[in-house]
Amino acid sequence: MTTSEPRTTGTAGTARATDTGEDVADTWRGLAAEDDEADVLPTRAGLALQRRARALVADLARPHRRALVVAAVLLVVENVAMLAGPLLIATAIDVGVPAALAGRPGPLAWSIVGYAGVGLAAALLRAGFLVLSGRIGQDALLDLRGRVLTHGQRLPLDFHESYTSGRLISRLTSDMDSLNDLLEKGLEGLLGALLSIGGIAVLLVWLDPVLAAVVIGGFVPLVVLTRWFQRRSRASYRRTRTSVARLIVHFVESMNGIRAVQAFRRERRSEQIMRGLGGAYRDANAEAFVAAAWYLGTLRAVGNLTLAAVLLLGAVRVADGALALGSLTAFLLYLRRFYDPLDQLAQFFNSYQSAAAALEKIASVLDTPIGVPEPAAPVALPRPTRGALEFDHVVFAYRRAADRTVLPEFDLSIPAGQTLALVGATGAGKSTLAKLAARYYDPTGGAVRLDGVDLRDVADADLRRAMVMVTQEAFLFSGTVADNIAMGRPGASREEVVAAADLVGARAFVEALPEGFDTDVRKRGGRLSAGQRQLVSLARVVLADPAVVLLDEATSSLDIPSERAVQAALETVLADRTALIIAHRLSTVLIADRVLVLEDGRVVQDGSPDELLTVEGGEFAALHTAWRDALT
Repeated sequence: MTTSEPRTTGTAGTARATDTGEDVADTWRGLAAEDDEADVLPTRAGLALQRRARALVADLARPHRRALVVAAVLLVVENVAMLAGPLLIATAIDVGVPAALAGRPGPLAWSIVGYAGVGLAAALLRAGFLVLSGRIGQDALLDLRGRVLTHGQRLPLDFHESYTSGRLISRLTSDMDSLNDLLEKGLEGLLGALLSIGGIAVLLVWLDPVLAAVVIGGFVPLVVLTRWFQRRSRASYRRTRTSVARLIVHFVESMNGIRAVQAFRRERRSEQIMRGLGGAYRDANAEAFVAAAWYLGTLRAVGNLTLAAVLLLGAVRVADGALALGSLTAFLLYLRRFYDPLDQLAQFFNSYQSAAAALEKIASVLDTPIGVPEPAAPVALPRPTRGALEFDHVVFAYRRAADRTVLPEFDLSIPAGQTLALVGATGAGKSTLAKLAARYYDPTGGAVRLDGVDLRDVADADLRRAMVMVTQEAFLFSGTVADNIAMGRPGASREEVVAAADLVGARAFVEALPEGFDTDVRKRGGRLSAGQRQLVSLARVVLADPAVVLLDEATSSLDIPSERAVQAALETVLADRTALIIAHRLSTVLIADRVLVLEDGRVVQDGSPDELLTVEGGEFAALHTAWRDALT
């Protein structure tokens, strides 16, 4: 296992010399294997995930209980008003019209006014319900997005190294869109349909039990059909959620790796992979649409046949005098409304199955345990924090390779204010030590302490104030130079930001930019050179003023002039601070007070740079000679 370099995977960096169909298929299969969420979950795992999804829904709804009750009341009253309409029509036909013909227009007038009144009331109630339910739904989605982002930022590094950014983006985009569609259209359709079907069923039996028996007879096959549709669409939409996630993964990685794509002429191959992934997404959606088409078609066929049978039998009963014409009219109006909600239910099931699959995916992310949880009872670091680091019998193995111990019972004490350099071959355990010190991981055994306090007992906010890591990436966010420096201490004044840049030697080049400190660095700091980005990141450190600084290959990607500028800045940054330096370039190591040479997680040499250079045949002397020869 390589511990000193981040593991990178993805389609953008895997170009080969050939561009064959087999090559595309292999890459596609690799993408499919990367998504460890099965298209159709095993029964036990699937049920567990469904339970977690339902629990998540209940948790999201809990803050809105009162508003949900009000929304339900509005919907019930609206349905009562709507159900009153056909009864008023029946009254107008059977009572109002004969009375009007007899010279008494009052009953007919009251029936007409009542029908208009309940129609207006139903419209107002529907509007109120939609506004309230829409607000509840959007608040719940806002809460859910925040949870996914917050939890995602707390998940361990090995999660992000195996769970690609494209899949996480899919959780926050396409999966959230599915939930949004359900909240916008589905829930109102479900609740309204259930209320309408229940209320209409009661009224049909009350109006004429004989005709109601015909309707119920036609309803039985629809129950069986609905169960089939639920199972079929659930499997289909799980496949659509997985397919769209793979599609987004490929697109994001291709765009992020656009330089490699263009450099290795990989455009055609990427297009082929995209067509394959897009075809899988299309096929999964087509399967869901076919199931919906059969369901809706059968539903409407049964509805129309039942309506014809009721019309025929009802006409016979009216002719025999067993049923009033107004009652038959109301029965037919209710029957029409009885099948309309079933159409709404079919559409709801479509939205629901898509949203349920999406919610399961989101729940699986939120259910992923946090690698470094916050302590239940945090212990405050001493003020001021001195910066003494101690590795006490530390044992560590990465979870994705638990059978291989990276650090076998490691002990190390770094006094406050000492600059310690870690050198050794790739995989020796250097970056692992830095990540343990920064508490990106917790040790498998033993403890890492800062000023005598176990890092597992330190609140995350306190630890980040006391310790900062600088990597070779020197990541900058879109925004101004000043904004990026101020990340070291949000709320710092412009004078403090400028002073920090001045201390690391960055002020001159920043002020030479078109808009000085207000210049937009663009995506990932692309407007600045690698050396300039690293100076900005060091200015952050100065502004943050931590007790401990961790430098992980901070100069490895720089040219010689940039390296010299950054090393000059490092002398300012590291003054009076505890520092842990990881470097392959020994020019950076030589500024350290002490050097550790690591091999397979063990210390093979320990001393000052000058002392170790004099050890004949020593590892450090050999590394220094190889580095010096590489420069000539």
